[in-house]
Amino acid sequence: MRARNPGSKPSKSGKPVDDAPPSAQPPVEEQDDGDAMEEDKSENPVEEEEEPQRVRILPGSSETAASFEFLKEGHTLGNALRFIIMKNPDVEFCAYAIPHPSEDKMNLRIQTYDTTTAAAALAKGLQDLEDLCDVVADEFWTKRDEFNATNNISR
Repeated sequence: MRARNPGSKPSKSGKPVDDAPPSAQPPVEEQDDGDAMEEDKSENPVEEEEEPQRVRILPGSSETAASFEFLKEGHTLGNALRFIIMKNPDVEFCAYAIPHPSEDKMNLRIQTYDTTTAAAALAKGLQDLEDLCDVVADEFWTKRDEFNATNNISR
C-alpha cells in the first residue's frame, strides 16, 4: 500500500483529498536552509533516479467522479482494472479509453456513489488487481513445480 502524501490537494468543497494519488498532490518544495552539516547528495554514487509520475487526475474531477490519466499503459491494464473496479459495489461507473493509438496513454473514468471517493475506488482496484495477480502467479508456480516433479524435469 502506498503512503499518503503529506500535502493534500483541496477539493472543490475546500476539504483535502487525502487519498488522492500523489500526482494530484501539489509538489512539496524542499527549502534549503544552508545547513553545512547536511550530507552532500552528490557523494552517494548509488543514488536511484526517481521515476516520473505515471498517474494524474485530469481537470474537472470531483470527489465521486474523476478521470485519471495513466502514462505508458494500454489495454492490458485498462481492461483488467476496469473489470476489477466494477466489482466494487460502491462504484457506479468505470470505463477506460486509449485517446489515440500513437499516444502511450490510457484514461480511466470512475464514478462512485456517495459512500466513497473515486481516488479510493482506484486505490482499492489497484490493490485488488495486485492481490489477484499474486494468487494467479502463486498457483502457476505451484502447478509448474508439481508438473516438473511428476515428469522428472529439473530446472
